[in-house]
Amino acid sequence: MTDAFAPGGSPGAGAMEARGLGKRYRRGWALRDCSFRLPAGRICGLVGPNGAGKSTLLGLATQQIEPTEGELRLFGSPAGDEAMRPRTAFLGQDKPLFKGFTVAETLRMGAELNPNWDTASAERIVQSGRVPMDARIGTLSGGQHTRVAFALAFGKRPDLLMLDEPMADLDPLARHDLSSLLMAEAVERGITVVMSSHLLSELEDMCDYLLVLAGGRVRLAGDADELIPAHALVTGLVTDGDPLASLAPHTVVELRSQGRQFQALIRPNGPLHPEWAVTGPSLEEVLLAHLRSPDVPPLYTPGARHEAEGTPTS
Repeated sequence: MTDAFAPGGSPGAGAMEARGLGKRYRRGWALRDCSFRLPAGRICGLVGPNGAGKSTLLGLATQQIEPTEGELRLFGSPAGDEAMRPRTAFLGQDKPLFKGFTVAETLRMGAELNPNWDTASAERIVQSGRVPMDARIGTLSGGQHTRVAFALAFGKRPDLLMLDEPMADLDPLARHDLSSLLMAEAVERGITVVMSSHLLSELEDMCDYLLVLAGGRVRLAGDADELIPAHALVTGLVTDGDPLASLAPHTVVELRSQGRQFQALIRPNGPLHPEWAVTGPSLEEVLLAHLRSPDVPPLYTPGARHEAEGTPTS
């Protein structure tokens, strides 16, 4: 692999690449030793509990804060490069818009601030939701407000769209509607999307890539359709009074036992015991187990981190 961290970047660089990235505040490290690679054109779910480092990572990518250590690159260039601003768009949970502006005035502002503005696309997103162009932002419903914010983001024609819980405050119908809009627009334009969300079912339906953080460090990174099958839910009987002994040599992510019976989420390393009951876990089961077990070794799928850092193992 060509080193995307060479001067000037690399034509094959990922949409977002971190190496040894860290951010320290007075209270301690919010992000530490964070390394991963997100290929271009993917829809990535950014997952983790509160305080895991998700907003810090997005803040670093959007030039709102500076890293304490390591580096973050977007499409092969430093995240702090001014040339990256036109190529990225960010939408947070608060979705700040001027309440006194009309929808039309808001889109006109977007056109004046962004040299590559796509008027037709922005207006189509607004009008498909039947949002009146002459309505003032302060009078809109939550779903309408978010739709206008999406119109601003997509109207910018970004290569990388970063979303920090933008639909958390919406009702299920509005969230479904806007999730469909996001998917359609991203796929049509080949936009890379990084979306932070606590709604695991939403991520399962939308995302083909995962980046899981806990305690400011990467726990899982890579293709969702490879990460999830790399795990198994097994149920069996304890031997020698020690459930962990029964599960060796597999990587145990989470273990629960009652009496002589145990159930465990594992990353198999060799044949499974023929007397175990084995099922494939859901994305939600895998994510929750890893978030509850932050000391388990991280797992990357091929290409999710840099070749120089070694091949991921379980």
